Amino acid sequence: MKKGKVVLVGTGFVGMSMAYSMLNRGGIEELILIDLDKEKTIGEEMDLSHGLPYAPQKMVIKAGDYSDCEEAEIVVITAGVAQKPRQTRLELAEVNTKIMKQITKSIMESGFKGIIVVASNPVDLMTYVVWKISGLPQNKVIGSGTVLDTARLRYLMADYLKVSSKNIHAYIMGEHGDSSFVPWDHAYVGCKRVKDIMKDGQHPMEDLKKIHEGVVNAAYEIIEKKKATYYGIGMALNRLVRAILDDENSILTVSTYLKNQYGQDDIYIGVPAIIGRNGVRELLEIDLNDYEQEKLSNSCQLIKEMREKSIEKIIGEN
Repeated sequence: MKKGKVVLVGTGFVGMSMAYSMLNRGGIEELILIDLDKEKTIGEEMDLSHGLPYAPQKMVIKAGDYSDCEEAEIVVITAGVAQKPRQTRLELAEVNTKIMKQITKSIMESGFKGIIVVASNPVDLMTYVVWKISGLPQNKVIGSGTVLDTARLRYLMADYLKVSSKNIHAYIMGEHGDSSFVPWDHAYVGCKRVKDIMKDGQHPMEDLKKIHEGVVNAAYEIIEKKKATYYGIGMALNRLVRAILDDENSILTVSTYLKNQYGQDDIYIGVPAIIGRNGVRELLEIDLNDYEQEKLSNSCQLIKEMREKSIEKIIGEN
């Protein structure tokens, strides 16, 4: 395994936003780009490489193939089709499951033994697919989960309360989608509970609900205005990769495997977890109130129903 080597599968808007973020931030030694469109991949290699003289550190960037995965520490998968107008999430899951299955087989055939980060949607389902096909330990297959949703939450809370987003400690949990929720009892500004600040500052508590709605609707609004979202998730993926490479033991709301935590089993979903060199070091199981537990259970049920209807048969096919 080569230290600091990252492979990106998928050179679309999301993947290249992550790559550009890595180029500007530094922290990796080698970035390999893989995509079905070979010419585009070469063009992306050239374009990124021309910025290296102004980058904070030396980095090798090249268009490659799946054999390059063998020595990589991390493979990030952003490939897959975007949801089309009037296409159901179930239909999207079926299409992308087939893509994830082929990509994962190609990665593992190289002899890869590192960590796979999945960003393709529906991300909780696709992370499960990659885990099942790869045969890797659960801690070494991680979905981007609600890392972006959590960033959106912190941004909106910071803007509302007029404080730095770095001092907002709050999380979005559940599905990366409409059934997500915020455990508000565990949301803090600095060392003070958000609920207490709302009371002290005479802010209506219902505004917290509006903030969460703003998070849920953010992607729809961005897509309506500019057709796609990619900068935010690109930054979020870079953050996740750095947490792994630098062995940060940082707490991020990734899509990770639950085995009896929160009363759930055999499912990938977004929850707070400690992320380090070996992927998910451990889950931080927080106390949820009855309403929040119901929301999480509902989110898990939606994912499992979709899994049963759309992907389990495809996973089992040769």
